[in-house]
Amino acid sequence: MMISKARTAFSALARMRRRLSRDTSGLAMLEFAFSAPIVLMIGLYGVETANQALINLKISQIALSLADNGSRVGLISGANIEQLREIDLNDVLVAAKNQGSSIGLTTNGRITMSSLEKDSSGTQRIHWQRCIGTKSGTNYDSSYGTTTVTAGTDTTPANAGTLAPNGMGDPGAQVQAPTSGGVIFVEINYDYQPIVGNWLFGPMRIHYLASFVVRDNRDFTQIYNPSPTATRATCNLYPA
Repeated sequence: MMISKARTAFSALARMRRRLSRDTSGLAMLEFAFSAPIVLMIGLYGVETANQALINLKISQIALSLADNGSRVGLISGANIEQLREIDLNDVLVAAKNQGSSIGLTTNGRITMSSLEKDSSGTQRIHWQRCIGTKSGTNYDSSYGTTTVTAGTDTTPANAGTLAPNGMGDPGAQVQAPTSGGVIFVEINYDYQPIVGNWLFGPMRIHYLASFVVRDNRDFTQIYNPSPTATRATCNLYPA
């Protein structure tokens, strides 16, 4: 009797095993469970890579726009000479801030705008710099020279600033100012804000440069600040 019951139980188990071996109804779900993490990682990688490309493009365009605006802005006087004013510089910096508002450019980065000038004798200097952005330190403050003039005065002489005989930029690709002229040189350093977190690519700092020759007949002796005076965006300050 006991043997008969055992045989019946073994027979039932054998039939169940055969049925399960033929059952493929859950195969697709099992395959999806195994492949889903891989597909998800590839998707996240693609989204993050595309976002990085868009942010790089945006920052490069902001740098170019700021350098171009800085090289054009100013008030044309009666003698057809362009007077650069603090309010003009504030306007172009705020424009760059607004362009980068969607990515928190000035909260997560730093913008430095420099005036590289060369006098008639061929002496080249960083005459002045203006900045915006909360980030500070080696990777955010100017990497290509700083000026000793921070607060400045309305009578800042043309020979003020820091000597820059090799110009500004990376070795072998330095920008030079034309004689008796100037170049607006812009640096942007930005902490990339990832969509899915730093675990995918790690922390990333985006760095872009842009420069434009000053094309108007600019008065390089000083930055004017007529009444009502504007607050100077000097590089000892770190506003957002």
